[in-house]
Amino acid sequence: MAPQARIAVTSGEPAGIGPDLCLKLACAPQPCELVCLGDRGLLAQRAALLGLGVTLREYVAGRTDGAHVPGSLSVLHIPLATAAEPGRLDPRNAAAVIAMLDRAAAGCLSGEFAAMVTAPVQKSTLIEAGFAFTGHTEYLAQRSRAPLPVMMLAADRMRVALATTHLPLSQVAPAITPELLHAVLGILDTDLKRWWGLPAPRVAVCGLNPHAGESGHLGREELEVIAPAVRHMRGRGLDVHGPFPADTLFVPRLMAGYDAVLAMYHDQGLPVIKHAHFDQAVNVTLGLPLIRTSVDHGTALSLAGTGEADVASLTAAVRLAATMAAHAA
Repeated sequence: MAPQARIAVTSGEPAGIGPDLCLKLACAPQPCELVCLGDRGLLAQRAALLGLGVTLREYVAGRTDGAHVPGSLSVLHIPLATAAEPGRLDPRNAAAVIAMLDRAAAGCLSGEFAAMVTAPVQKSTLIEAGFAFTGHTEYLAQRSRAPLPVMMLAADRMRVALATTHLPLSQVAPAITPELLHAVLGILDTDLKRWWGLPAPRVAVCGLNPHAGESGHLGREELEVIAPAVRHMRGRGLDVHGPFPADTLFVPRLMAGYDAVLAMYHDQGLPVIKHAHFDQAVNVTLGLPLIRTSVDHGTALSLAGTGEADVASLTAAVRLAATMAAHAA
């Protein structure tokens, strides 16, 4: 990716570790130009609290600052409504958090930014402030008018995508339809080719029920919905296989044969990759007209302002965004 390529990094919940991580990110070499979206005063206060000598520069749209210089950070100022304290949530600042996402997404859609990387937000605070926010995945899809976002976590060669995302478990089975699986598998195949450069992605599909339904004795979704959807997509030329029992699919010997796994719901697939690669996994939203990556963890309010927050996942998110942008160039 060209050194002048620009990636927007939203600093997320101001009371959480997002601002800390953005400042730590600025201290190290990066493969792109960084623009941090957040409150300049908060970043300056948090840098002083953490003892980080980061020079904050005003971001000017249209000006190319070139390669990232460690110890310096370009800031696109998004003012908070009230001063933020580490660990103390305040719904009055929710609008600023949403404004960061809106500005970064708009910049990606216009070509101002090559990609956006998001630090964690506090969903409960956004909802309390009146925003209908179930997650970055759904919000950015609505913002960019994408019909179906697909959530995927990636680390090293392990990639786990989700057929459903932030649904109560009681709503998962009715949501898994042939139409949904056709669409999700199509997006997964397209974006693995587009953003990862894989010519023919190999995808393993999990069953929904224990033992993938045990031939219908533990549930019929595999027989009536998932297996027919897999056959349908294979007929369209996709290299997809399954459904497989989720409790055995993730062993390294089997995973080595696939480029990605499609899990049926959030807590079926994500605990596995987070156990194997926590603080190094990256949350990627597929199916969007823009590149968006994120950390695989939450706001960690108890760590905000302490200096103990690990920047590894945000670093991985920036590097993956840069790699994806390079494939798209």
